[in-house]
Order: sequence, then C-alpha cells, then structure tokens
Amino acid sequence: MNTKQLTTTTKYELQLNTSDASKAFDYLPINDSTRADYKARIGLYIDYINSHGLNRNTLLEYRRYLDNRTDYAISTKNKYFTSAKRYTGILYTANLIPTDITKDISGQDLKGFSQDKKHKKDGLTRAEVQQLTEYLQNLDPTPANSRLKAMLALLMYQGLRQIEITRLDVTDIDTKTAKAFIRGKGKDDKEPIALHPNTTLALGDYLQLTNKKSGPLFSSNSNNSKDQRLTTRAIRLIIKQVLDQLDIDNSVHGFRHYFTTTMVSHYKGDLLAVAHYTRHKNLEMLQVYNDAIDAEADLPRYYEAFEGVTL
Repeated sequence: MNTKQLTTTTKYELQLNTSDASKAFDYLPINDSTRADYKARIGLYIDYINSHGLNRNTLLEYRRYLDNRTDYAISTKNKYFTSAKRYTGILYTANLIPTDITKDISGQDLKGFSQDKKHKKDGLTRAEVQQLTEYLQNLDPTPANSRLKAMLALLMYQGLRQIEITRLDVTDIDTKTAKAFIRGKGKDDKEPIALHPNTTLALGDYLQLTNKKSGPLFSSNSNNSKDQRLTTRAIRLIIKQVLDQLDIDNSVHGFRHYFTTTMVSHYKGDLLAVAHYTRHKNLEMLQVYNDAIDAEADLPRYYEAFEGVTL
C-alpha cells in the first residue's frame, strides 16, 4: 500500500469497475432498498474517477460536477453523491487509498446538496382517490384484481412505503385481530400496526381468492420471475398502469403523501398522534405537511388582500 497521503496530483492507480464497486456495498449494514440505490448510482462515480483520476479533491470535484448537472434534481444529486461517499469510505477502510477523502480539511464529513424540505409534488387529491375507489368497485373479483385492491388498501389506508409492502409475508397479516407486522424504513425488526377495516377486508379477500398460505404476500405472476417476491419497481409499474388508465398524474409515493396529509388534517395538527400511524422518526417532516395545510387554508385571506386591484 502506498503510505503517502493523497495529494491533488496523486495519479489513480487502482483498476476499478462498476461491477466490483457494486459488490462492495453487499456487506454494508444497510437495508436492501438503500443498497440497490447505491449500486444503481455508483457507475457514474467510477466513470468519473476513470476519466479524471483519484486525488485528495476528487470527491469535492465530483460534487462540483454533479452541481453543474442540469438534468438532475437536487434529491437525485444527493443520492449520487452519497453513493460516491460511501464507496470512497469503503476504499479507505479496505486500505486501497491512504487518505479518507470523505472528510474536509477540518475533519468534517463532506456535505451534500441543500434541499428544500417542502414537497415539490402534491399527493393524490380526495377527488382522485374517489375516482380510483369507484374504478376498483367495478372490477371483477379475480386474483389479479384482488391483489391490486390489497396493494392499494395498504397504500391508501395505511400509508405504507413501497419497500414495506414488498417485505410483507403472508404470515405477517392477521385479519382476525386486524394487525400486520411490518419492517419499516431502516428497521431490522418488525413492528405491529393496526389495520383499517377496509384494509382488513381487502387483504382477507385477496388471501382467500389466491389461497396463499405462506411466502411473500405479493409475488410475481410473470414467467421469468414466477412466485418471486415483487420488487418496488414492479409495484410502481402495477400501480402506475392504473393511474395512467384513469388519467391521474401522480406516483405511488403520492399515496403516502395523501395518507399523511389526510391524517394531519383530521387530527387537527396533533403530530404526535399522527406519527404513530405514519411511523416518522421525528416530527419535522410531519410539520412540513402541517405547514402546507395551513398555507392552503390561508390562501383566501392572501387573495382578499389584493381585492379590487386589477391590471
């Protein structure tokens, strides 16, 4: 190993490729969703290193490169930068580079991009949800349709994250006690949640029609991955197909936004009570929802301030 510190003129001598870089994330203590995200984004950093070399300022220069990309949103830039930082940290831990360049000259972690915590896209509206429920009520009671209803019930009435839905097993569902056991974001163990009566009914119908007794709650019907656990991507494709059919311009995450907004509004800003159902680690994000509701309610007063002033 080269014991000299990396400098701004140090030449890149390691032979790295995207495949090896992806495998490096396999042993990190992170959830599957985060691991998959790191693997999907590390290729850009490997290409950057191979083109520009590796030196003391490489990570800072890569951040500057991402900052100049106009085709990436701030959230996307942060994901690429975080992936690069984690991989660079792996290189240092493995003694493949002599200097921890994930730190600045003062020893602090290099920061990502500042991101506005306000929501850039709204969740589903009550009218869109009503449109969706009317569509579901007219579907024939087939196994595929019952699976769709069960997924949407977990999204609409429980506000589950996509990764939480994919992790569910049949044995995690107890329709008799109206409970489910989920492994949440960043969690190793499962926690019980109360099921809404509509969710319990949808899940009960789904399990009865499909006669599923064990294994993943939602599995693939395609020939290439028959009976394998559905991925988050597969769930997005299934739900997006329905949204597109109904001309609803939104995403799967829009359901969690709808759920949280509905709960914050109904609970009159009691964020502690709402957090019990949304399972947010802190109340800061819920406060964003509360502020958005207050701002929407205040719009008539804002409009009234300029009443009679016309161009």
